[in-house]
Amino acid sequence: QVQLVESGGGLVQPGGSLRLSCAASGNIFSINAMGWYRQAPGKQRELVAGIFSGSRTNYADSVKGRFTISRDNAKNTVNLQMNSLKPEDTAVYYCNADLFSSGWVLKNYWGQGTQVTVSS
Repeated sequence: QVQLVESGGGLVQPGGSLRLSCAASGNIFSINAMGWYRQAPGKQRELVAGIFSGSRTNYADSVKGRFTISRDNAKNTVNLQMNSLKPEDTAVYYCNADLFSSGWVLKNYWGQGTQVTVSS
């Protein structure tokens, strides 16, 4: 059984910062990629940032230069540092991982989501 647990969401004023963390636990053999998605009310879920084996990263155009994704392979965690937050960043943020669990089967997992609200 694999679980992804997010933390760090909350309410912040425009221009402020938040740091999201996600910890993967369970019977994990190896993690290929981890990332963060978000879903605002009435909108589709979208990729915010991803980090892959070898620490290659990619970002949505809307967050480039403001958000930074990082990963701790030893702890199976991924973080998202969000700076210069804007009201349009308001959404539920979801952690996602492609990983090998028991039997070396590659599967995709989601966290439960954490709310980020940017408002004055």
